[in-house]
Amino acid sequence: MTIDLETAVAEGRCGGRLWLYATYHCNLACSYCLTESHPGIRHRRHVPSETMIDLAGEARELGFDSLGVTGGEVFMLPDAAETLVELGSILPTVALTNGTLFTDRLLARLEPLAGLEVALQISLDSPDPVRNDTLRGPENFAKVEEAVPKLVDRGIAVRIATTVDDQTEEELADLCELHRSWGITDADHVVRGIVRRGRAELEGMGVEPGPADILPELTITADGAFLHAFAPTVRNGATDVDLLVSRQVRPLAAAARRFLAVVANQPVGTDASATFT
Repeated sequence: MTIDLETAVAEGRCGGRLWLYATYHCNLACSYCLTESHPGIRHRRHVPSETMIDLAGEARELGFDSLGVTGGEVFMLPDAAETLVELGSILPTVALTNGTLFTDRLLARLEPLAGLEVALQISLDSPDPVRNDTLRGPENFAKVEEAVPKLVDRGIAVRIATTVDDQTEEELADLCELHRSWGITDADHVVRGIVRRGRAELEGMGVEPGPADILPELTITADGAFLHAFAPTVRNGATDVDLLVSRQVRPLAAAARRFLAVVANQPVGTDASATFT
């Protein structure tokens, strides 16, 4: 069975976003990290900025409707701000970040994002600093609390992402009050469970996803093309390849063909049917 991207998206077999794993390097070591990213990681595999920009142009030509940039920590790359400006001029973009590296100098370099369809999705798991930092890393809460208002004041779109472990309803309600106080609406608060892959699997955390729990979205890394953004996980230093679609990522059309051949056999559904997004 063959299928084109527009039809696959319309039928709910996959999403129209192309994900780019910018780097596996990170300044934190979250307890549930999919990729075992941490400050001392030996293999900091990254996709060069010029490659990401080229892939974005190819993605637009192929009919992808948006981009996602993730890692690792995107802003560990020295030219991340300028790369996001370029990407956002090609397609609407969301960049995932832990929000801890926003110096005044970096904030100034990010100001052009205010005129583009680019959102920074910042992770925050609890309104309690100690609880949050236990999950994510030292001083994470304080740095996010400082950075978000500065980004909002500059007109840069911000989303908050919360990964749920065993937080209480009251804790999540307090977190919502916090992000609302920063001017972040409930529509821009993403809440999802821990996916039991990568470090989370080794730590016995989260839920093992079923075959229909994660919406396929073509994901490009330094190791190849994967079925979705939760697929290129790392355990004990080795990349999981159970959800590898293709080692070939350029031209993007080749990886997209392999991806579409896989999702053609996926059940017809909708984005709402996916548990982890």
